[in-house]
Amino acid sequence: MADKRFIPYVQNQVMLLPPDLDNMVPKDHMVRVINNVIDVIDTSALLSLYPGGGRSAYHPVMLLKVVTFAYASGIFSSRKIAAASKESIYFLWLTGQTTLDHNTINRFRSERIAPLFENIFTEVVSLLANHGHLDLDTYFLDGTKIEANANKYSFVWKRSATYYSDNLRKKVADHLEQIDKLNDEEEALLGDKEVEDITSSDIEEVARRINQRLKKSPKDKNLKKAAKKIESDYLPRLKKYEDQIAMCGEGRYSYAKTDTDATFMRMKEDHMLNGQLKAGYNAQIGTNNQFVLAYSIHQDRSDSVTLSHHLSHFKDQFGKMPERICADAGYGSEENYALLEESDVEAYIKYNMFHKEQKHRYKTRTKSYKFADFSYCTDTDSYTCPEGQVLTFEREAIRKTTTGHKTTSRIYRCSDCASCPVKTKCIQKGASTRQLWVNIERIRLQEKAKALLVSNEGIDLQKRRATDVESVFGNTKHNHRFRRFSMRGIEKVSLEWGWMMLGHNMRKLQAQMAG
Repeated sequence: MADKRFIPYVQNQVMLLPPDLDNMVPKDHMVRVINNVIDVIDTSALLSLYPGGGRSAYHPVMLLKVVTFAYASGIFSSRKIAAASKESIYFLWLTGQTTLDHNTINRFRSERIAPLFENIFTEVVSLLANHGHLDLDTYFLDGTKIEANANKYSFVWKRSATYYSDNLRKKVADHLEQIDKLNDEEEALLGDKEVEDITSSDIEEVARRINQRLKKSPKDKNLKKAAKKIESDYLPRLKKYEDQIAMCGEGRYSYAKTDTDATFMRMKEDHMLNGQLKAGYNAQIGTNNQFVLAYSIHQDRSDSVTLSHHLSHFKDQFGKMPERICADAGYGSEENYALLEESDVEAYIKYNMFHKEQKHRYKTRTKSYKFADFSYCTDTDSYTCPEGQVLTFEREAIRKTTTGHKTTSRIYRCSDCASCPVKTKCIQKGASTRQLWVNIERIRLQEKAKALLVSNEGIDLQKRRATDVESVFGNTKHNHRFRRFSMRGIEKVSLEWGWMMLGHNMRKLQAQMAG
């Protein structure tokens, strides 16, 4: 007899009809949102990737839905996704009760869909914009560092490779010079090559010349020893250093041996609390209404040098630039301001001294010796310091940034600071007189940015930015514990980050529709 205290519990209950999975999936569940969105967007290009022939493939639209739902649910492992396709009613409903293996999932998400993923992402964002969930005109930009799938203790530093290669070149040159003296040859083994210009190709040529001399003097022990040293030591080492320097390229200073596209960066998530450098990538996103509009992955540690590439990517995807961009001081460089002005985009972007200027705006200024305390005279094109000394124009200086952007500064110098009572507070250590480097273009662009930032719209956008873009990173890294890429190489890492951002957009859409 059944115990009336409990609801009947019968494991072997026979059912007249099999259960309908559709009835078991709630109407407002995220899996239905993803299913409906992907059914609406154009997936014809994805279908065209499958020419047919041989064994029938799993339907790519079904796989797209499955992987999107997995990333939106915080499931990133291909094996766990495959297990869910056999165990979860949501995955079973989505696949039509087709079970998947992890190889199929991994191959689809990292290879098959790679040529079209960004277009699919853009299709989804455009759909959300058309339905009023976001707009493409206001763009909140920020970046975060995410650890690469690489060994923390296996790395290469460009500076070290350069140092060792320079020392090796000197060692090679000295060794070959001694060989030339001992053999009293008219033609030097290195010819007239300068030490700093020696390459592995030159060393190969030297080895060839030594072997030619050995044919004439096969019993020469010095030549035999030199040939062995060059071929077994000098040449492979110099090639290794050249490859390491080439791998770093112009903009990078390090890379991980297990993921050569990853650069060593300082991470906020430092479990050792010692400022440890880790191999990682700089992940950039632009948001609106907490939806991700565009994303990009960079090897540069600094946010400021990523803006140009990120925005060109946005323009390629949507065919236009946003009307206004709001970002923090990490992007406030002259190059970025100039780029946005040229593109007719309003730059609500702070610069390094913006907060300090606002903080002291209503305070009585004490006498200091910073640039802001020097007064400018237009008639004489000179500056006057707080102590009354005049700094006259000396020359112009042009500098290049790491990205090749040229900045022009006007240099003003004081003629005599020797008798000044405050020279230790004003002049940099080691200098004899005070100099001012004045970048007129940067000052103009910063003043333009300041006018936008202190306006009512600027203040409102800055408040929105703090909750708009930062919440995406918080949700991704803290709530869904995505703090380390599982794929390697910048192309696959970019694809993995794209899946994460697509999953975030689906979560956000489901939350809005449920609310």
